Amino acid sequence: MIDFLKKFERIVTAALVVLLAVVIVLALIDLVWLLIRDILKPPLFILDIGDLLEIFGLFLLVLIGLELLETIKAYYVEGRVELRVIFAVALIALGRKIIILEPEKYCGLTLIGIGVIILALVAGFFVVSARDLEFRRARRKIDTPGR
Repeated sequence: MIDFLKKFERIVTAALVVLLAVVIVLALIDLVWLLIRDILKPPLFILDIGDLLEIFGLFLLVLIGLELLETIKAYYVEGRVELRVIFAVALIALGRKIIILEPEKYCGLTLIGIGVIILALVAGFFVVSARDLEFRRARRKIDTPGR
């Protein structure tokens, strides 16, 4: 039963990698199309703020997809999820939200909440990074006895 579940897990993970790669390619095509369309509309080669925010938002969406692909790939290869990548994806997603955010549509408490979430994610990222650094240092000491 355990072997069946492991095989099933690998098949599902491989399917997720393929599907996410398709989504990333489609998002990239959408980004290219949007950029070409916005550049070629009169006045030529001039982008207004709304166009730029839309392009930046889609650009960051492609980056989020790539980071998620990296996470799934690491899970497929190593069988574990890299927490730093999860924090990075969350920070990129929040960065995207902030770039396309129209502050006048939100109350002050919502904006403060977004700020608190960002601080919590950054703190979590640094805690995980410090833990990984300590783990690598401890492993290096074990691997090189006599130093």
